[in-house]
Amino acid sequence: MTSPTPLTPRGALAATALVLAALTTVLALTVRYGGYFSDPVGLFGWYAACWALFTAALLAVRRVPAHRVTWLIAAGAVAVTVTGLVGPPRTSTDSYRYAWDGRVQSAGVSPYDHTPQNPALARLRDPWLFPTGAACKGPDLASIPHTGSAPRCTRINRPAVHTVYPPVAEAYFLAVDQLSPAGARHKPLQTGAALISLGVTGALLLILRRRGDDLRKAAYWAWCPAVPLEAVNNAHVDVLGVLLAVAGLGLAASQALSRRAAAGGLIGAAIATKLMPAVVLPGALSGVRRVRDAAAVLLPAAAFAVLTYLPYVLLSHGSVFGYLSGYVEEEGYDDASAGSRYSILRLVLPDTWALPVLIALVALDGRWEWLGIPLAGAAVYILAPTLGFQPSLSNIAYGAAAALVLVATWIRRRAASSGRPRPGLLHDSIRKTSVS
Repeated sequence: MTSPTPLTPRGALAATALVLAALTTVLALTVRYGGYFSDPVGLFGWYAACWALFTAALLAVRRVPAHRVTWLIAAGAVAVTVTGLVGPPRTSTDSYRYAWDGRVQSAGVSPYDHTPQNPALARLRDPWLFPTGAACKGPDLASIPHTGSAPRCTRINRPAVHTVYPPVAEAYFLAVDQLSPAGARHKPLQTGAALISLGVTGALLLILRRRGDDLRKAAYWAWCPAVPLEAVNNAHVDVLGVLLAVAGLGLAASQALSRRAAAGGLIGAAIATKLMPAVVLPGALSGVRRVRDAAAVLLPAAAFAVLTYLPYVLLSHGSVFGYLSGYVEEEGYDDASAGSRYSILRLVLPDTWALPVLIALVALDGRWEWLGIPLAGAAVYILAPTLGFQPSLSNIAYGAAAALVLVATWIRRRAASSGRPRPGLLHDSIRKTSVS
C-alpha cells in the first residue's frame, strides 16, 4: 500500500474542511434527532453516518501538510465539540445525577449520605430534576415514593440508591453547581464537558509536538463522534478522567523524578474521577527499569486517589463507596458469565480471565483500529432495547470490532515483513483514553 498522491496544500485543506463541515452538520442533526426511545434503529443510522464521515476526515487530513495541521485540528475540534450542545442529553441520564450531587454538596450535605428519593432532601428538589403530575409520563423518568394523588418522579436514574462517583468527580459536580446560574439546568455540565474535551485536544497536540510526532494523530480524539455525543451531549464525567490521564501520560515519559511524580498525581486524580483510568498505569511505567522510577509514579497515584476520599470520609455518615459494589454487580463487571459484557472474550477464554484480558487489550494498544470498540458499544447500547437485549447483538458488534483489529494487525505485519512502507496516519498509534 502506497501513500496517496498529495494534493496541493490548498486543495487538501479544502477537502478536509468540506468533510469536517459535513461531519459537523450530521452530528448536529443526530443530537437534535433524538430517537433513542422512538426510533433507535434510525438513530443508529445517524451514528453510522457520523462515523463514516469521521473516517473520511481522517483520510482527508493525511494529505494536509504537517505544518498546516495544528489550526485545522483545533478548528475542527471546536466545531465538532459544539454540536454536543445543541440539545439536552439524548441517550443517558447520568448527568442528572451529577447535577443532583452538586446541588446536595452546595447545601452542605455529603452526596454519599442520602439517596435522591430520600425525603430528608426534599427541600433541595428542583422541579426540572423532580417533575410532578402529568410531566411524569416520559420513558426516561423514574417514579419516587410520594403522598397524595399527584405522581412524583425524577430524571435521575436509580433514585433509590446512593451515588457511585469517586471524590474528584464529586468535587467537579460541586464546582459546576457553584458556577452555574439559576435555572441553567443541564447546560453547565455540557459546557464544562465541552471545555474539558477541547482541553484534551490541546494536551494531545502539546504532547505530540514535544515528542516530535505527527500532530494529525490528535484528530482521533478531536473529531471522534463519541466526543460530542457522549462526552459533551451526555456530559459524561469520564472526559475529566481522560484529560487527567492524558496529561499524566504526557509527563510520565520524562526522566525527571519530579515530573514522574506529577504524572502519578494526575493519574491518581483520573482514577479518583472514574476508576477506569487505572488501566493506563502500565503505560505510564513503560520502559521503567528501576524501582525508584516506578515508585515515583505509583506512590503519588495511590496517595492522591486515597487522600481525595479523606474529606468525604470525615463529612459523611455513610460509606463513601455508595452504590459502587451494587453497580459493579448489576453491570456484570464482577461476574464475567453474567449478561453480555464480556461476550466475545468468553467465546475463547475462561470466564475468570475476561476482565484482566479486556483491561490488557485497552491498556497496551492505542492503534486506530481500536476505535471500532466505541462504535460497537454505541450499537449495542442503542439497539439492545429494540432487539430484546440479545447477547447475539454484543457478539456481532464486538465481533466485527475484533475482526477489524485482527485484519489491521495482519495487514500491518505483512507490510512490515515485505519491507513496504506502512500507510501514513492510519497505521500510527496514539495514547488515548476512551468515553465509556
